[in-house]
Amino acid sequence: MEGHLPQRDEIAHHIVARLHSEFESMRDQFSSPGLVPTCRVDDLLPQALACQIHENFPAVGRMMFKNSMKERKYVTAQMSDYSPILEEAVFAFQDPRVVDLVSGITGLREIEPDADLYAGGISAMPKGNYLKPHLDNSHDKDRKRYRVLNLLYYVTPGWREDYGGSLELWDQGPKGKPRPVPSLFNRLVLMVTNKSSWHSVSEVLHDRSRCCVSNYYFSPVPPEENDYFHATSFRGRPEEKVTDWIMTADNALRTAVLKTLGSKVYRNPHVYKRV
Repeated sequence: MEGHLPQRDEIAHHIVARLHSEFESMRDQFSSPGLVPTCRVDDLLPQALACQIHENFPAVGRMMFKNSMKERKYVTAQMSDYSPILEEAVFAFQDPRVVDLVSGITGLREIEPDADLYAGGISAMPKGNYLKPHLDNSHDKDRKRYRVLNLLYYVTPGWREDYGGSLELWDQGPKGKPRPVPSLFNRLVLMVTNKSSWHSVSEVLHDRSRCCVSNYYFSPVPPEENDYFHATSFRGRPEEKVTDWIMTADNALRTAVLKTLGSKVYRNPHVYKRV
């Protein structure tokens, strides 16, 4: 595949074929009672293509570093700054065929991909990086649609569970016990986002970076029965009592301010700015 730049249609074709082959299994996973609705599929793309995507990830120094008590990771949505295959890979997940299949797997209605890549794009988490338990912000950048689904595609070859960097699902909330989903190479995870989909990423323990291609789907239809709004809301892990208190207070304050003043006070810079 050296010298060949796969286009998003070609990548989407592979995604569609794999989702078709695992449709029933993924639908059953997603509807498991008592759990944060999630499903996964391994070997999503041909191995050479998945490796090609990983090989073209930028050095972390070329990405935005988010570094706080809440999170430590490198992210970017400005896909035009990097190898073209990364943009093709990101937007392959927005192909209408992929969206239709994902809707069938999850049962989510009127889902729409996000051309602005609001909080999407690519991310890298080297050793020591993490994400504390959190709920993703409830809406898109204009607060017109609900964020309803995360699509997380992991592309670091040879990644093992003991390297850390696992997606953690807090089925009983942030005071419960997390259910780990290892970020294995060539694995796609679909995860609902709503008022109770608490999730985190365990600290990376290995000397390599855990790399991920991320997309978020939105919908004018709320995933719950009633309307709601919240900012991205972090919590401490169960043993982090003081951290949890600080984050809970911060969540309430930011949600109140954003609900009242919205984009007048803050607009998330993590979007794809097209010329």
